[in-house]
Amino acid sequence: MRDITYPPVILTAKTLFKALGMKFQMSGTEHIPRTGGAILAANHIGYVDFIFDGFAAHPSGRLVRFMAKKDAFDHKVSGPIMRSLHHISVDRDNGQASYEQAVEYARNGEIVGIFPEATISRSFEIKELKTGAVRMAAEAGVPLIPMVTWGTQLLKTKDHPSDLKGRGKTIGLHVGEPLDVTGEDPVAETARLREAMTALLDKAIAEYPLSPEGQWWAPARHGGTAPTPEQAKKLDEEELIARAARRAAKKAD
Repeated sequence: MRDITYPPVILTAKTLFKALGMKFQMSGTEHIPRTGGAILAANHIGYVDFIFDGFAAHPSGRLVRFMAKKDAFDHKVSGPIMRSLHHISVDRDNGQASYEQAVEYARNGEIVGIFPEATISRSFEIKELKTGAVRMAAEAGVPLIPMVTWGTQLLKTKDHPSDLKGRGKTIGLHVGEPLDVTGEDPVAETARLREAMTALLDKAIAEYPLSPEGQWWAPARHGGTAPTPEQAKKLDEEELIARAARRAAKKAD
């Protein structure tokens, strides 16, 4: 793939982050292969996760092709940029097409970034994962690499005010050892992936410079005030119902 846009975008982002005094905590970046395809499975805690997740691959000199909602590709500003970076558009009405494109990318030696939780975690814990990441890695014959990002929820996430300037913020990027998956039991292998991501999350929170105690951005399990996974699931369900009602009302108009 020809990457005319990606390098200057990265340089601009790095310059901006430096100007804002942002700091990065990284670990396990050596697990991202310098050559060959892979599926990079990351947690999802904020709207800007994919902007930062790709930085974990930079020590290996790699670029990540992220799977992202079709809406981002349809937008008149972000659409051309997303396409120029060779990211993958995910149409929920035709998910098979994006799945097949991701497998093809990985087979051809690309690193594909995916959020197996599918939606942002309001609890900031690792939600139940979809099996797509495991199935993609198995079908493409590439490693499945778990990853956790921490701190992006302080910039922009659900149910809280945004702080996109991010001045002085710390972002944690932690990569785990690659998992070899066969796809024979995607449910069991997805459970392994979730265990690996949960361990990385605990590490990220423990090493973060701010204490999670009493903080809205930290899981209840770590002393934070974020919704429990059960409470978060209920909020997600209510959001889906409200979204469906808005769509129905729009069609009625």
